[in-house]
This record gives sequence, structure tokens and C-alpha cells, in this order.
Amino acid sequence: MGQGLWRVARNQQLQQEGYSEQGYLSREQTRRMAASSISNGSHRKQVQGGIDIYHLLKDLANDELLWQGLCKSTWGHCSIYNKNPPIGFSFRKLYMQLDEGSLTFNANPDEGVNYFMSKGILDDSPKEIAKFIFCTRTLNWKKLRIYLDERRDVLDDLVTLHNFRNQFLPNALREFFRHIHAPEERGEYLETLITKFSHRFCACNPDLMRELGLSPDAVYVLCYSLILLSIDLTSPHVKNKMSKREFIRNTRRAAQNISEDFVGHLYDNIYLIGHVAA
Repeated sequence: MGQGLWRVARNQQLQQEGYSEQGYLSREQTRRMAASSISNGSHRKQVQGGIDIYHLLKDLANDELLWQGLCKSTWGHCSIYNKNPPIGFSFRKLYMQLDEGSLTFNANPDEGVNYFMSKGILDDSPKEIAKFIFCTRTLNWKKLRIYLDERRDVLDDLVTLHNFRNQFLPNALREFFRHIHAPEERGEYLETLITKFSHRFCACNPDLMRELGLSPDAVYVLCYSLILLSIDLTSPHVKNKMSKREFIRNTRRAAQNISEDFVGHLYDNIYLIGHVAA
């Protein structure tokens, strides 16, 4: 499609310069016409219905609304969006800086964040950094996981940006781990993530928690059970998969106040949809 468009534009350009199917003006005459046009300082005119690719691309390259859309669709939140633009500001320049900063972050997260702050793109605030991370999809998730493990203040604000209201527990856990990737091995960081998720889930669903008689500690137990079940059902190395009856029995031993039907629905969700932290 791109080559076809280029041929159409090229043919129209040749027609403008004097070429036709039957013949063409002398090249010397064409050069004189072009030189005369340049010497007079006038821009090249298009025939009616013609396409000038050069000027079209030039106009697009200088279209601030286009660059603004590109910035905000890729990096949904930046502190600079909510400030009066400095002298000489342009969204085209901002896009280049955001792209450069993202590449820097994916090599070294601390240097990347410092770059954004040095350019006035981000304020030195855990909440602003958390909003930037939450609304950006160009950051390497492995580097991001390392950064959040070191910056627990940013992690706290990032968790509070999630709204799990009226979501089924396994689906909410999947959404959580899409933004904040789980570590590959169990450990203190995974426990921290599940603890923070459990408190946030309960805060978003107070009526449901009262109805089911669940506390953050009970949700924590359920989350761990869901992760272990996910591994059991999806891992090719596990030959004897856990049955629904076994999952209900094991889970209710750890959290006795939970109804059998609710735990059964948890199992069905993992069985049908898959891993909560994939």
C-alpha cells in the first residue's frame, strides 16, 4: 500500500515537471522552470487533486496536536502535562525526551527516573512516579520489578491506584499482576505484594467482605491458594492435577469461614481462564 501511494505521488510529480505518456519537455526547460520558481521564493504549486508527499510529511512532523496525542497515548501521565509549558516547549521535543527516558529506564531504572526529573517531566514524588508507571506500557517489566522492590514508597502509591471494586478475586489478582509483575520465585517481595493486594482488595469491596466474612488475612490465604493452584493446573511437570474437591478441602482448612461454593468458584475460574500471575 505504501509503495502504491508513493508511485501515485511520483507520477503526479512527474506530470507537474512536464513529463507525459507521449513525451516530455526538455530537461533544460524543466530546470529553468524550477530555478525560476526557487529564485522567486515561491513554493512549488500542486495541480488540482495532486499529492505533495514532502509537504504532507513536513506538515505532519510539525503538527503539535499529533505529537500531543502520541505522547499521551503512550505515556498517559506526566507531571508536565498539568503545568504551564515552559518557553520553547513542544510536544514533539517532549516525545523525543520521553522515548529517550524510557530507553534509559529499561537499561537502568534509577537513571531513567532521574532523567525524567532533570527534564521537568516528572516531579520528585512517589505518587507522581507511581502514576507515571501505572499509565505507561513502554517500561521493561523486569527492570520495573527491580525498581519497585527497591522503592516501596512508590509501590505503596502504585497499589492504591488500582480499583478492584466488584471484581471477582482471581480476576482482580490477574489485573494486579499485569501492572506489578510477580517475582519468579517465592520470597519476601511476593509476600509483600500479596499483602498489599489483600488490603487494597478489601478496601475496594467492604460490603462483599462483610457478606463473605473475609478479612485481609483471609484474602491473603486465598491469594496464595490461587497462585499454588495456578501452578498445579498449568505446569506440565505436575502429572497429578489437584481436583476441585482437594482444593476446597485444603483451602477451607486454612480459612475456615469461607463457604464451599465460593471456593469452588475460585477453582473453576483458574481451571477455565488460567494462571493468575502469568
